[in-house]
Amino acid sequence: MSVWRDVIGQDAAIATLRRAVEDPAAMTHAWLFTGPPGSGRSVAARAFAAALQCPQGGCGECRECRTALDGSHADVDVIATEGLSIKVDLARDLVQLAALRPSVGRWRIIVIEDADRLTAYSEAPANALLKALEEPTPRTIWILCAPSLEDVMITIRSRSRHLRLRTPPLEAVAELLHRRDGVDEGMAMYAARAAQSHVGLARRLARDEGARIRRRDITRLPTLIRGVPEAVAAAADLAKLAEEETGAASAERDSAERQRLLEVLGADPAARTQPSHIRSQLAALEKDQKGRATRQARDVLDRSLLDLLSVYRDALVLHTGAPIGLVNQDSAALVQELARAMTPEQLLAAMDAIGTARERIGVNVTPLLALEAMAISLRLPR
Repeated sequence: MSVWRDVIGQDAAIATLRRAVEDPAAMTHAWLFTGPPGSGRSVAARAFAAALQCPQGGCGECRECRTALDGSHADVDVIATEGLSIKVDLARDLVQLAALRPSVGRWRIIVIEDADRLTAYSEAPANALLKALEEPTPRTIWILCAPSLEDVMITIRSRSRHLRLRTPPLEAVAELLHRRDGVDEGMAMYAARAAQSHVGLARRLARDEGARIRRRDITRLPTLIRGVPEAVAAAADLAKLAEEETGAASAERDSAERQRLLEVLGADPAARTQPSHIRSQLAALEKDQKGRATRQARDVLDRSLLDLLSVYRDALVLHTGAPIGLVNQDSAALVQELARAMTPEQLLAAMDAIGTARERIGVNVTPLLALEAMAISLRLPR
């Protein structure tokens, strides 16, 4: 048993973190974990926090390890934003928290899982953290997580020690799903391959039949887009899918949060109108919920576009004859049909169109417009 058991495919990174736990000379006050989506940045950050608090350096069984891993340790704070950005007020609160001595553990550890969102709309939140990183408090450690170095402001990354994680092997992801989640070995390998080694998405595909059906429908689109009408319909289908999935995930949660807020404020949930101070609190909650829903919709769309991209990637693999496994092995006939219909140059152009759509949606272009422009570029040649 060890805190590192779920950090898969990262032997070099684990060795570096183990040395830092065991040797104070190898320790630093700020770390920046980077790696592609699904590489396990947040899992590695929590494991590192647990190992630092553990008297045995990460046994995985003691109270310090268990509470640090599940997020209940008094001196380990994990910031996992669900909105589009990390707000400056939260950043300032974290700076104040970092100035406090540990209450029960050896270190006060602050993990920011989405450090790239410190600069989503403004550099103010990142600048608020900068002072704490320039003048570190003894016994306080920052662990920042982001997809790449370029996603973090240069003044922050220059004051942090960089640790790069890589995409874990398919076999390692499948083994984790089988061992940790009890997923059948065949389903675990399918999910790992379809998710392209993204651990979180693989877990979702393995456990959610609806997610597998939606992915199947998306991967069928390339052979269906033959003209402008089909392109417009495909774009509408993708946008509707994101809206429905986001709405299903948000409606019940939003209602429960509103009910809980009214209870905390001592308001009558059945009242037709609320006092002004309660209305302002409800408006702030609704604003946060809207931001969370927007991010969820973008994430769903991005995931759908990656699934779509994988089909063109597989067709290109067939063209080149590269000794690389197909992501969509269960849809080999469809991939072969697409490879016969499009040249390598056309497949690359289609992949570029999908990449452009992802970028446009990421910078707040209306999703349906970005999807329509993309889908029109994906029409099969006559």
